[in-house]
Amino acid sequence: MCGIGGMFGQPDTSVVHRMNSLLSHRGPDGSDVWSDDSVALGHTRLAIVDLIGSAQPLFGPAGEVLVVNGEIYNHQSLRSQHSQYLWTTQGDSESILSLLHSARSKSNGVLSAGQHANWLNRLNGMYAIALWDAGAKQLILARDPMGIKPLVRTQVDGSLLFASETKALRAHESYVPAIDELALVARIAWEYPLDGTTLFKDVVQVRPGTVEVWCLDNEGRPYLQDSAVIERQYVEPSASWNPDTNAESLLESFVEGVSERLMADVPVGIVLSGGLDSSLVAAVAHEAAERAQQPVPACWTVAESEDNPDWIAAEEVASSFDLEHHQHILEPGSFETKLPDLAWHGEDLDVTVLFFQPLFQKMSEQVKVGLCGQGADELHAGYPRYRDLKQHSDLIDARLASMSHPLARQIENKALPIGENWYTSDHTGSSHTGSLDEFLQFELDHGQLSNFQLRLVDRHSMAHSLEVRVPFLSSSHRKASHRLPMDWRLPVNGDEKAALRSAAGLTSLPRNIVHRPKLPAGRATSPGLIDTLLNDFKPQTDAIIARYPLLAGALNTQHEIALGLGLFEAMHILGDGHRKPTGSTYDLLNEVIG
Repeated sequence: MCGIGGMFGQPDTSVVHRMNSLLSHRGPDGSDVWSDDSVALGHTRLAIVDLIGSAQPLFGPAGEVLVVNGEIYNHQSLRSQHSQYLWTTQGDSESILSLLHSARSKSNGVLSAGQHANWLNRLNGMYAIALWDAGAKQLILARDPMGIKPLVRTQVDGSLLFASETKALRAHESYVPAIDELALVARIAWEYPLDGTTLFKDVVQVRPGTVEVWCLDNEGRPYLQDSAVIERQYVEPSASWNPDTNAESLLESFVEGVSERLMADVPVGIVLSGGLDSSLVAAVAHEAAERAQQPVPACWTVAESEDNPDWIAAEEVASSFDLEHHQHILEPGSFETKLPDLAWHGEDLDVTVLFFQPLFQKMSEQVKVGLCGQGADELHAGYPRYRDLKQHSDLIDARLASMSHPLARQIENKALPIGENWYTSDHTGSSHTGSLDEFLQFELDHGQLSNFQLRLVDRHSMAHSLEVRVPFLSSSHRKASHRLPMDWRLPVNGDEKAALRSAAGLTSLPRNIVHRPKLPAGRATSPGLIDTLLNDFKPQTDAIIARYPLLAGALNTQHEIALGLGLFEAMHILGDGHRKPTGSTYDLLNEVIG
């Protein structure tokens, strides 16, 4: 796991060195920059596999230069399939160069975007890649099929800048951040960034499961020559599903994913909330570790008190499987002190996941890798909103209607400009909620998972140099999950995630955990601390809402979003960008509201 950054066209190594500094939390174990006349590539390393070797950038036999953020779980298999390749490391990232070398040997010329997509499709892992093919004069940018690992880009003064996090773009003195108001309006309505947008104007994400081929024109200016799909996700429910015959294979697909994600030369831990999803990771930990020939991981739990239901459930799970269990009670004032860190690393408006910061900090003191339960609710229809799609769509459309901002009218009129920012012209709530399978597909395609849940885990774990992996999004489990009938994800009368609960029932999980209902992660872990925080900052929140009168209709019902907006502006718009702004939450908010 690492941070990557770079500059294509008129490269300046001092800029990329500053990028590395801004991403140093992602990779404290090493840092380097490589450049030629066309490109500069930067890398900060968190050493997980091949600890002594595998420093990046990596170099291929034909002048290729590669930087990677992520893990390739099938690298040993790829290594055995490409024995003729001249391997120089024992790490996983070099398998990417071996695949490129193999693809080129079968081609008579420069590879197209589609040909790049074909060899990238053989990777099983999570990744964001920047690869300079000097012979072909191509810069390859690619992102894993689920968008687990981030990659953003923008163009400044005739150069393409790209990085793992938007804050790294501030390394270029000509990049001046501004809020993308259309993206912000959509974010407030939907509660997560949509499509390729970020909240930063002119900064877009490389789309999950996509490879981009960039070249320089005759005047040395970068342009996107072509792009291609590596893999897209499709919800394709089968006609039937029988727990007596199919639950075992669904469970097996998950155990396989957990086993793959134990690949490491460093200690691994489990994020254990006590909910079904993280508890299932713990339930299969012994079997997965035996398959992977790795130590059984320990577990970590945080909560605001020992009476918290999550705390109690997590204790029961850890005890049931004789797992080492680390527990930490959140201090009453911890949220206020952690808010600036949350805003700086999150690069969005979230404040209700404050427990992530102390949780990942505690884990990072003893392990470098964590396993979490993210992704299960999206695949298995676990969120309460899936119960009443009409109510959910009405809520989104009501938020749009309550904002007097003209860009809210643009969204209502279904007039979004289709392109790299917006994948469809229509983001009204009522247009995507005709059925559960239609809505699940919409969320997979348009960012609920990649732009929200996975971003939260990536940014806040990497803030503490901790790599967190998501076994529910393994290739084996997501393919099995996509085929589940809707009534085995969300029965009309019964628990949500019905098929997954049937699979969990085959383990030794306590029955009350197997049937434990879904609770909102942040508020379930620390409801009192969050409510106290919002109450303490209500005067500042009211002042922030007053600063945005065109958005006030929606912000008045989402005070946590308004608070996040104030901190976002303080951290990412007003600061000089060369370092994390200092000061208390009060000081930062007062700087915004005056």
